[in-house]
Amino acid sequence: MRLEHVNLVVRDIEKTLHFYQTIFPEWKVRAEGRGTWLDKPRQWIHFGDDYHYIAFSDNGEGENRDLSGHQTGLGHFAYVTDDMDGLILRLTRAGYSIDKVGVENPFRRNIYLVDPNGFEVEFVQYFSEKPEERNNTLT
Repeated sequence: MRLEHVNLVVRDIEKTLHFYQTIFPEWKVRAEGRGTWLDKPRQWIHFGDDYHYIAFSDNGEGENRDLSGHQTGLGHFAYVTDDMDGLILRLTRAGYSIDKVGVENPFRRNIYLVDPNGFEVEFVQYFSEKPEERNNTLT
């Protein structure tokens, strides 16, 4: 079993797409359309590769949960990268800044960003193939 997609309701697909295209330059819009969901018009896209994607629908209203609080909702989702420095360079050149840096750990490096809709996204680079090292909680 594997995760196929994440479905995010957003306010602005173009801003959202720019953010995720910066992170995943090899991904593409695999499908898109317009329709109605619960009596509200929306545009939607599926952005990803042949096996994994993020679905975006632009019929979002209001603000996302306060990431500094304890409200119920999505905390963050995460992706593994083999090139953290390259990712950070692409993001900063595109005008995005890192929200938080993970705790120092000899077996991994991680950063957190907040997308244009208030969703927190973590990126992690591992420096070990051993699960017991990758998953340790050294601080």
